[in-house]
Amino acid sequence: MSGTLNVLIGLAMGLNLVALGSSRLPALIQAMSLQGVLLGVMPLLLEEEGFNWRVAVVAAATVIGKGIVIPNLLRRATRAANIERESDPFLGFVPSLLLGAGGTIAAVALARALPLLPEHAGTLLVPGAIASILTGFILLIGRVKAISQVCGYLILENGIYLFGLLLIHSTPLLVESGILLDVTVGVFVIGIIVDRIQRAFDSLDTRRLTTLRE
Repeated sequence: MSGTLNVLIGLAMGLNLVALGSSRLPALIQAMSLQGVLLGVMPLLLEEEGFNWRVAVVAAATVIGKGIVIPNLLRRATRAANIERESDPFLGFVPSLLLGAGGTIAAVALARALPLLPEHAGTLLVPGAIASILTGFILLIGRVKAISQVCGYLILENGIYLFGLLLIHSTPLLVESGILLDVTVGVFVIGIIVDRIQRAFDSLDTRRLTTLRE
């Protein structure tokens, strides 16, 4: 199972780079959606003692929430705002991609130096988690469109989710369930904020918020 798990984590890390290098918002949302589906499957691969209905429920909720519901909400917001591209980011796409690639390599090197349990030492869970958190921060800081920043927030949470999978054998997936609930609520709140930004400024450029005054 560890070989299949590492393949899925490797694909998720590759999607991080796709997200960093893409200027098109639909492509960014699609990368985040596919990553959510991959993460939803991973708990099932880590469960070695047979079928566990709690793990299956959280896996299904993750796939539905991160892979279907939230991406569809973001696509609807993108169509409503009539915005297809991130045109003028704070941090360019090539520097973002290079920074993400360098961070991924550093995450792999750092994971090898950590005192991990034997069952975790042969997986990419830790480097995948660190790389996803770094990718989320780059998108949050380097992009100006609210949709891109929401995707960065979700990819950052995916990294936290990967860290949580390290505890799958010692605790039930209560932490992941709580994180998924927090993300769902957070995205709905962010959706309301995005709608208000669009109505007030006819744009999703968060730099417009600097014109607000008390």
